[in-house]
Amino acid sequence: MHIEFVEIANFRKLLSARVDLSVKTTLFVGANNSGKTSAMLALRRFLTPRRCPFDIHDFTVCHLRALVEIGEAWLQANQAGSVADLALDPWVHALPALDLWLQVKEDEVHRVRDLVPLMEWAGGRLGVRLRYEPKDLNALFKEYITAVIEANAMREAAAAAKAAGAATGPKLTVWPESLVDFLTKRLSSMFTIRAYPLDPELLANPEKLRALPQTLPSSALPIEGDPLCGLIRVHDIPAQRGFGEIPSGIGEEGELQTSAGGTRLSEQLRSYYAKHLDPAKGPDPRDLEALQAMEAAEDAFDLKLTESFSECFTEVAGLGYPGVSDPRPRVSTRLRAIDGLNHSAAVNFEVEVVSEAGAVTPLLLLPEGSNGLGYQNLISMIFRLMSFRDAWMRVGKASKGIEAASIEPLHLVLVEEPEAHLHAQVQQVFIKKAYEVLRRRPELGENDVLRTQLIVSTHSSHVAHETPFASLRYFRRLPAGMVAKVPVSTVINLSQVFGEETDTERFVTRYLRAQHADLFFADAAILVEGPAERMLIPNFIRAHYKVLHHSYVTLLEIGGSHAHRLRPLIEHLGLLTLIVTDLDSLTGTGGTSVQPALGAGQKTNNATLKTWVPVLDDVDALIGAPPAAKTITDAGDTLFAVRAAYQTPVEVTMPGATAKETAYPYTFEDALVFENVGFFAAFAGTGLTAKFQKAIANGGGAPAVGASMYTALKDGKKAEFALDVLMADNFSNLKVPQYVAEGLEWLLEQMKKKQGETLATAPATAVLIATAAGPGPGGMP
Repeated sequence: MHIEFVEIANFRKLLSARVDLSVKTTLFVGANNSGKTSAMLALRRFLTPRRCPFDIHDFTVCHLRALVEIGEAWLQANQAGSVADLALDPWVHALPALDLWLQVKEDEVHRVRDLVPLMEWAGGRLGVRLRYEPKDLNALFKEYITAVIEANAMREAAAAAKAAGAATGPKLTVWPESLVDFLTKRLSSMFTIRAYPLDPELLANPEKLRALPQTLPSSALPIEGDPLCGLIRVHDIPAQRGFGEIPSGIGEEGELQTSAGGTRLSEQLRSYYAKHLDPAKGPDPRDLEALQAMEAAEDAFDLKLTESFSECFTEVAGLGYPGVSDPRPRVSTRLRAIDGLNHSAAVNFEVEVVSEAGAVTPLLLLPEGSNGLGYQNLISMIFRLMSFRDAWMRVGKASKGIEAASIEPLHLVLVEEPEAHLHAQVQQVFIKKAYEVLRRRPELGENDVLRTQLIVSTHSSHVAHETPFASLRYFRRLPAGMVAKVPVSTVINLSQVFGEETDTERFVTRYLRAQHADLFFADAAILVEGPAERMLIPNFIRAHYKVLHHSYVTLLEIGGSHAHRLRPLIEHLGLLTLIVTDLDSLTGTGGTSVQPALGAGQKTNNATLKTWVPVLDDVDALIGAPPAAKTITDAGDTLFAVRAAYQTPVEVTMPGATAKETAYPYTFEDALVFENVGFFAAFAGTGLTAKFQKAIANGGGAPAVGASMYTALKDGKKAEFALDVLMADNFSNLKVPQYVAEGLEWLLEQMKKKQGETLATAPATAVLIATAAGPGPGGMP
């Protein structure tokens, strides 16, 4: 049995999203504010409601207006003396819900009997909807009306006082101003989670940008009790782990209290000891020695205390108390084994020191808080995973408790942003070892009767590259007006991007790992041809395109013969992409490399231009292609586009000449020279730089200079050339090659549209957003 996927609806940024889960490890990736935290929080809210109660802000913002209108309708009905609509139907489309879909074997039916929709079900997919809804609409109606009446009375009293001159000052805001305002304080007492069985036959595949959860009939009845009790055990490690904080005091039970609570290793050890090792809980023969030692210590301490307080008690007796028949005071102690761990130095780390004699001995002890935050974080997370595993398996003393009767077949573990404070290599080690730690018990291993599923959210490309594509779930932001009236998110399953075990998958996986690329966290990507572009284009962006410089754009160096291999990934991600590549002209189909020229029947050898964009192989057609032909867009996804930028003719006036000539660059390097021919004519250097200067000095017009540079580029060191250019004093004065500039201008315009919270192409929607998301009636957020 395992969780196949969940569909989350009406929860924060997740208006309607399907999140597929891998059988072992699932990794949530995506840019900031893309919905990863919303998904993790939804799992906590619905699966562990006692530890993580709901808040009114968990409702998707676009639905709050509907709740305000329900409250207004109730008030109007009450004022008119008519019967208010207390049906659940008006609420349903706004209620947060999580559909949990399981894959269950036929011999596991006894564990999911409450979820089986039909008597003839013979194993396979089963679903349950967890919906956060009002407990009792009649009670909610009465409490809301009562609160509004009391608030109105207070407002009237304040208005009367102000009219009489008895009160002055700022405007008084009285709770509640709307039903949403009322629920900010009463949500937990008025709402509850109810479970409904789902029909696998009615399950619909999601659309490109949103899931399609099935509609429950209005007559649907909730399942009695908690159908997931005894089925799923949930543990989590939140992003905020509070390292480096000092304990704030001693609690009522004598235990250290921290502001973050339960994150230090010493605190985790105390908790683990109390659950699994404490000899006072269900003692067995192995605990006798420890219990005898504690009792002997108690007796010795009691004797010492009796002697110490004897003078005090004698003095009290001199006052006439206690009398002959009065009970006499006596001091006794009670020692607990866990008391030995109830202090800030319960865990120390040995530091090896070399003595004068040369011997290495652990002479110094450092308290836990003196270690680096990364070391603390790693040890803490690994120990917590061990604790989660042992708590699920009821290891040690936990096996004798009430909950030990049956172990849940599913263990769901949530880890947020494990990379905090960790070095890149340690991040990679953690994600590779985390699942192994959760399964390191003799009863587990490869046993699929007891299943562990680990979900990790991250912003680290190092963590992402150590995880197979099949385990990645990409969260993508969608602006208001694209799917809903407010910004929301969609989730993309990358398991089938390349197919299974294909050459393309292997290439992309190895390439991204080698490049440490952050495609999964960027807002846009620039794919470039070679090292010169990789070094110079970022500096051109820094000097001339400030908006792009401050945007999250990732740049990857990948040759034209391989860029198209990234196409399935980029299209699945919906990632805005600029491809800066070369014409790679040939004398003809299957011919040899040649300097570009019009009317010569030349063909391109660039696979990206031939098969991806603009899907042309004729050099004349490529040179004459308009901007629209160099761009791929998606009518169903207005934020996704791919643009190719490659060499185009350059109008240049050579030194000493008065007329302009047309030059046909072959690569980025000679295109840069033709755009800045005066600069390079005077720019001294070595290697390609010297050869380009000599070609310009020899003259003969643009065709001759181009031919000389084409020859020089055959065996020239392009990276060395780029470094020479970067070191130039007046680098910022260089003109960007025309084809690169056109591509960057296009990307700049696309980024401006993408970074807005509202699509510029939907002005009518903007008014709706202002109504739904801005301050509305009753101060609705």
